[in-house]
Amino acid sequence: MTDDPTSPSMALLPAGLRDLLPPDAEHEARVVGRLMKEFTRHGYERVKPPLIEFEEGLLSGPGRALAKQTFRLMDPISQQMMGVRSDMTLQVARIAATRMPKSPRPLRLSYAGQVLRVKGSQLRPERQFGQVGIELIGGMQVEADAEVVLLAASALAAVGADSVTIDLTVPTLVPTVCRALNLTDAETRRVRDALDRRDTAAVAAIGGPAGDLLVRIMGAAGPAAAAVAALSAVDLPTVAEPDRWRLTEVVKLLTAAAPHLNLTIDPVEQRGFEYQTGLSFTIFARGVTGELGRGGRYRSGGDGEPATGFTLYTDTVLRAIPGPPPPRRILLPHGTPYAEGARLRDEGWQTVAVLEPGADLPAEARRQGCGHLWAGGRIQEIQDRP
Repeated sequence: MTDDPTSPSMALLPAGLRDLLPPDAEHEARVVGRLMKEFTRHGYERVKPPLIEFEEGLLSGPGRALAKQTFRLMDPISQQMMGVRSDMTLQVARIAATRMPKSPRPLRLSYAGQVLRVKGSQLRPERQFGQVGIELIGGMQVEADAEVVLLAASALAAVGADSVTIDLTVPTLVPTVCRALNLTDAETRRVRDALDRRDTAAVAAIGGPAGDLLVRIMGAAGPAAAAVAALSAVDLPTVAEPDRWRLTEVVKLLTAAAPHLNLTIDPVEQRGFEYQTGLSFTIFARGVTGELGRGGRYRSGGDGEPATGFTLYTDTVLRAIPGPPPPRRILLPHGTPYAEGARLRDEGWQTVAVLEPGADLPAEARRQGCGHLWAGGRIQEIQDRP
């Protein structure tokens, strides 16, 4: 340890953590605010869960799937184990079940906050990042599925994200088919691994009707219209029909509401959908590494109330939209009356006051990142040095 604030070790942060500096921190805050405003326009109300909860509640039910990603610590007051949230969705589900059980359904809630994970991933090495999202709790209708997908698309459009693709999947489809075909647990794991690698030969090696059927399901991927047609031609077990029906109906609703929305389908994708129980989706943007967000169906609370929603990841969203515009900063000479500065701020300027007389004002304006100077009651543009 060192007490020297200039020591290089003082700036060292743990892997996956970083400081967000100007102007990026302000830009992120504005983007989050714009996303939340879009959620409010669609009737979603904001909630704010705590950063840390008791482990028993945070990791119960579907939360067990997040146990390996959760930091734990001992609460010195209660002497109980606590967990730092690694995802906000299930916290919002807990609020709906325990704090708002009598609120009218469907319940529409929104949220924004930071999460912390034990490990990053290859596509997202960050261990701390922002989540912004919504949950629609208490509705099993296909209209609910379509609503959250359309809201994700409109929210991203509102902050300037273009070339967005929404990839639909049904993470319950393959497990349902495997059970219907009486595959053993070991065979199902082999199928799952092969499908994750998109290894057609390994899937076919399962043999018999199972291998042929799973290969055909894996092949029903691509642009939504063609994928739905391909999947409709597959002779699925009866128990898997509800999954296909929901996917087909949601695609119809999305296509009718937003014909220009870029929709794709990957019916065997399951990675990252640990607690989802039905139609789900991942959001990508052309030229951006990693997903912008994920969403889908799950069961909320102890009684398994149906729910769906999505989470956007602010770090990836920021990479998919234009950077912050240059600020309108103006330097106020020492002694400028407060009322004059207030008027400029009301007009949209960021004012920077000189704290002592005698400064070279143009040089000070450049040093402070101000493109303009308040001089003699007028706004004067600062020219770059020749």
